[in-house]
Formats: sequence, C-alpha cells, structure tokens
Amino acid sequence: MRRVALGSDFRRLWLAYAASEAGTGIGFGAIPLVAILVLDAPAWQVSMLATVSGLAAAAIAVPAGPWVEFRHKRPVMVGADLVRAFALLSVPLALWLEVLGYGQLIAVATVQTTAAIVFAAAGGAHLKALVPAADRPAAMGRMEATFWTAYSAGPPLGGALTSWVGVTWTIAVDALSFLLSAAGVRRLRSPEPPPPVRAPTGDRWTEIAAGWRYVFAHRDLRAMFLNAQLFGSGIMASSPLLAVLMLDELSFPAWQYGLAWGLPCLGGVLGALTLAPLTRRYGQRRVLLVFGVWRAVWLCALAVTPAGLPGLILVVVVEFFALYGTGVFNPAFAAYRLEQTEDRYLARVISAWSISSRVCQPIGIALGGVLAALTDVRTALAFCGVAVLASCLLLPWRPAPVTIPAHPPQ
Repeated sequence: MRRVALGSDFRRLWLAYAASEAGTGIGFGAIPLVAILVLDAPAWQVSMLATVSGLAAAAIAVPAGPWVEFRHKRPVMVGADLVRAFALLSVPLALWLEVLGYGQLIAVATVQTTAAIVFAAAGGAHLKALVPAADRPAAMGRMEATFWTAYSAGPPLGGALTSWVGVTWTIAVDALSFLLSAAGVRRLRSPEPPPPVRAPTGDRWTEIAAGWRYVFAHRDLRAMFLNAQLFGSGIMASSPLLAVLMLDELSFPAWQYGLAWGLPCLGGVLGALTLAPLTRRYGQRRVLLVFGVWRAVWLCALAVTPAGLPGLILVVVVEFFALYGTGVFNPAFAAYRLEQTEDRYLARVISAWSISSRVCQPIGIALGGVLAALTDVRTALAFCGVAVLASCLLLPWRPAPVTIPAHPPQ
C-alpha cells in the first residue's frame, strides 16, 4: 500500500480544520438551546432559526463567489473564522448585559452560515493548490474522517458541558475553536499562488452567475449537482421527522435518540478512511457511482422503525451503513470537483454549490413537515426515502468526455 505524504502545510490546514470542527461538534445545537433555555422561545421560533438563517445567508452569500475568487484565499479564510468567532462571542456578552433577544440569535446564525459558505469556497480552492491530484482522495478522506469524528464525539461532550457549566460556555468553546482555526491557517508557510485575474467584463452579475453556469455546462458536474440537491434535501427533511417518530410517537428516551445519532457517525469515519484504498483499487468513477447509490438505499427502512430495542438497532444499523457510504462518497466527490473545475472558477463553483444547498435543504425540510401534517410521520419519512433513492438516477452514469467547458461566462 502506498503511503501518502501530504506535506506540512496540509497538516497545518488539517489541524486548523480539526479545531474548528471539534468546536462546532461540541457547540452543535447550542444556539437553539439558548432560544429554548434562555429566551423560552416557542417551538416554531426554534425551528425557524435554521430555516431563516440558511435562506438569509444564501442570499447574502450570492455575491461572495467572485469576491473570494479574485482574492488571496488565506486572508479570506482567516477573516471568515474571526467573523464566526466574534459573532458567537456576542451571545454570552449579550447575556451578561441582559440584552439578548431572538433577533440577535437569527443574526448570529445568519453570520455563521454566511461565513461558513465563504470559508468553504476559499478553503476548497486553496486546498487544490496545496495537495497534488493523486493525493487528494487521501487528503479529502482525512478531512471527512475528522468531520465525522467531531460529530460523533462532539455533541455528547457539548451536552455534558452544557449540563455542567451552562450553554454560554459551550458557545464560548465553539468560538475559541474558530480562533484556533484562524491561527492554524496563519501558520501556513508555503507561498500562496496568486489569485485568478479578473476578466475586464465589467458585468458583476455575469461574474456572480459564472459558478452555476460552469456547473451546468459540464455534464458530470451538472449531474452531481442535481444529485446533491435532491439527496441533501431528502436527508435534511428526514431528520426532524425521525426525531418526532422516535421521541414522540415511539417514546424513545433522549439518551437512546442521542445514541442513534452518535454511533452511526463512526460509519462516516470508517468510510472516509477507506476512500483512498478503494480509489486506488477501483478507480474514482466507480467509487463515485457505487457509493452514490450505497448512501441512498437505506433511508426508506426508517419508515418502518418499531418501538423498543429492535427500533433502536434498526436506526443505528441503517444510519451506520448510510453514513459509511456518505463518508466514502463526499470526499471522493470533493476531489473530483477540484479536478474537473478550472482554478479561475473554483471558488465560484464551490460557493454556488453551497448556496444552492442552503436554499434547497430548508425547502425540503418545510415540504417534509407539510407532508407529515397532511398524512403522518411514517408516510413522510417514506417519501423522503424515495426522494433520496431517486437521486441515484441523477448520478453521471454515462461517461463524459474528459473536457472542461471551453469558454463558460466570466
């Protein structure tokens, strides 16, 4: 087996990413907890936090693609981390001053999501410069394993920290993680490649739309984009429905629901760690197709979840195998997207992808809720499973010519 040496700068970037993901895992759900525990917000306001902030951030981030594209990426990444840190720190400060309101929580969640879109666009573009193409599956796999590790261990640790010292300290730990991430990015030593030169078109809207136009001009990227939006919307719509089914209708205790969330994340870790050897043995395209299907075939089974221990086992097993497929597919696709996108469009393509997901997923959640209200939770879960399964049809089954769009709009 070939040992991949990813270089010291990648390790620094990876450690910065690990710090921010660890903090985000620990702070998972902290802002909604503040709304519930401190502001005594009703359920509809808590649910609207994610929806409103996601849609608002998507709208704000629309011009961000060109702004990131034509700048050095490291200062943008550091700035996004600092913005996220200070936005979070404003919550305990407002609590201390006794001026915290629901509007501030919406604003903080919106800033967090917007900065995450900007960081992802800059970080993805910069990673391409740090890691050679042959080593990107290993690099992406390491990032993905870190993500799932953080979301496996982080929420239980965050819950314990919240119970012990209060939710404001949990938020402070999350903020600190972004400061550590910014410091890690600042420690990168290799010279950063110059950013692409802006074409003298003078048309701002053409620049903004270039990310989407590039994706839709590339047959495989277009297929992957549509697959991602349908798959992500179905998965996100199923999450609150599964919570209602387990906690309300089937009366699972909260600790079992937490176990059903945390244990399957280990599947994501395992999937990410096996990506590199799978890619070397079977090739990138076969891995994308096989695991694009693998991750989608499990969700329908959750609609028949029984009560008690059999139901808990079913949920853990189904989610474990689904997240194993996701752990393989996500970094494989991320590496593929880097290869298939020209450097001068990469930040805009990643930004367009993130913005589209932030719009489609809240719509999916809302449609899932409406369907559950019109029918029942199990029927709505089954429809989510069918939608996720249908996303397999949008995978790029026909091999496309290895070409890049010749002249996509600037």
